[in-house]
Amino acid sequence: MFNTKVNKTTLLLALSILSAPALASYEFEIDEDSKISFGGYIKVDARYVDGDVAYLDKWSGNGTVLTGDASQFKIFANQSRFNTKYVHGDVTGFIEMDFFGGSGNEVISNSYNPRLRHAYIKYQDLLVGQTWSTFMNTSAMAETADFGGTMMGIAFIRQGQIRYSFGNLQVALENPETSGGDTASDNVPDVIAKYTFKGDWGNVSISGVGRQLNTLDGETETTFGGGFAGKIKTFGKDDLRFQFHTGQLGRYVGTSAVKDLVAKTVDDVTTYDAEESTAYNVSYRHFWTSTLRSTVTYGYIKGDESGTEISQWGLNLFENLTPELAVAVEVGNYQLEHLDADSYYGQLSMQYKF
Repeated sequence: MFNTKVNKTTLLLALSILSAPALASYEFEIDEDSKISFGGYIKVDARYVDGDVAYLDKWSGNGTVLTGDASQFKIFANQSRFNTKYVHGDVTGFIEMDFFGGSGNEVISNSYNPRLRHAYIKYQDLLVGQTWSTFMNTSAMAETADFGGTMMGIAFIRQGQIRYSFGNLQVALENPETSGGDTASDNVPDVIAKYTFKGDWGNVSISGVGRQLNTLDGETETTFGGGFAGKIKTFGKDDLRFQFHTGQLGRYVGTSAVKDLVAKTVDDVTTYDAEESTAYNVSYRHFWTSTLRSTVTYGYIKGDESGTEISQWGLNLFENLTPELAVAVEVGNYQLEHLDADSYYGQLSMQYKF
């Protein structure tokens, strides 16, 4: 039931907005202490892939090597997403979903299952729920048509957490998950700390993570990793974005490029080693006009224990036809260097934010 202090005029306006075509992010007041907003976007992609790494809707640190070159073309809209935020005084609730949860029947319905991206509660400086890992610096991610863009070269993970912010310092306990190990024995949360330097010039963050991993033979291993990332303003509206991460980071970098633990068998004896990885990403965005811009980006990851080595480069052109509507064209290459396989891709995108 609405609070008696609801402004009826505001409420009627909000209802008319909700029934009209989406043109922008909508926010309206419920009472003097509460407001609710709705947002998201519809994104349609046309993607062509050619090479001996099999087609994927997005490059994400893995891939199937084909016996020969093949090409494939698809049109899809599953990156589209919707979110809503409710604010009541010092309390904020946020939830968002998209449609990368699973593919449907492309013969008839082209259905895609919704999946939960974010769901958290924030009270003053405390955040609890699922959202981007505290280890990440989301401002350091490049603007790309390919979803996520060179994800094997960046820290990219969403998970449940308890986070507290002390100004520019954030500390968190986050969900443990031993990739490649005994997940049923994960009983110690990951511990993460990040400090961000901010100014008119941009930002740079330094982050570290400590974890307890559990092997399939009943052993535990304590691991550490760290990195830095940032977004620096250069000339005009241009910016440079970068990330560098190293250590026993496992699943925290490269999406599915490497696991936390790597199994090795010698003389019928299997041992488990924590993956040592190095990942970096660098991109530069240049504005040709106030609405036309290009980004060139390169990402790379190497796993010392597994021997995994993956890279991707991309070059794109984005144009805003209106403040809410953008179109893009992007070309690039995705390479599984340790398997001597690669594919080129081209992508056209149209995105309508609301």
